[in-house]
Amino acid sequence: MVNKKFVIAKQLGGKRIITNKGEELGRLSDILIDEKTGNLEAFLIETNRESKISKDLAKRDGMAIVPYKSVFAVSDVIVVDETMLV
Repeated sequence: MVNKKFVIAKQLGGKRIITNKGEELGRLSDILIDEKTGNLEAFLIETNRESKISKDLAKRDGMAIVPYKSVFAVSDVIVVDETMLV
């Protein structure tokens, strides 16, 4: 049997999202999931106004879109690879 760690989506809400270089992009507000496959596609975040990177991210409903493929660590914060955002 394969051991897998599951994180309840409710526990992710409000977590800070930072890049691997330490820039705070904002806080997680919502999650986009592909309805056909059930795969997690992206995080919608309330952006940090001081973040230069988050200003350049695509937007949806006034929130920045962070592709899930850029996420490489989740603990007290969500860490994303800065090179995969642009």
